[in-house]
Amino acid sequence: MINEDRVAPGTGFGTHGHRDMEIISYVLDGELAHRDSMGNGSVIRPGDVQRMSAGSGVRHSEFNHAQDRTTHFLQIWIEPNVTGIAPSYEEKRFSEADKQGRLRLVASPDGADGSVRIHQDARMYVSRLAPGQSLSAELAAGRLGYLHLVSGAVTVNGESLAGGDAAKVRDESRLAISAEGDSELLLFDLPPAR
Repeated sequence: MINEDRVAPGTGFGTHGHRDMEIISYVLDGELAHRDSMGNGSVIRPGDVQRMSAGSGVRHSEFNHAQDRTTHFLQIWIEPNVTGIAPSYEEKRFSEADKQGRLRLVASPDGADGSVRIHQDARMYVSRLAPGQSLSAELAAGRLGYLHLVSGAVTVNGESLAGGDAAKVRDESRLAISAEGDSELLLFDLPPAR
């Protein structure tokens, strides 16, 4: 699941609980303060990827302390392949240059390439493309893809997407992605459906 939230200045989400879920937060604009029952407290900004494995149970809050700026962020929930584990937290920063014109791995089951580690056979990539820029992604046999276009306009294997659109991909070994405008996207490489 991908929730797209805009948090008004001086507001947020009070303390609430989660269990057995991999929760990835990705800020697009503004800042989001995080506090949780594990003792973590941080402020995530554009370029930061935060992962919270809820496991056996965690409580947390998220708040926009700015008085004059809305925070825009995506929160992704991925069902884990293990349940009842101890909750854990991780946060990493990825520069704009690191995402420009390429698929930058930001979440994976093994923490490859400096990504945050999730408890699922899934990989999450982010990319920013300038108008006319292209890239391709390979999907292994049987794997599924999910592309979420955060902003801009792209074509994916000839299909046009606008900001907020998504494409579910199956039975494709290669995705050809071309930007028609300044664009930001998330690409998920997922295991076969159960």
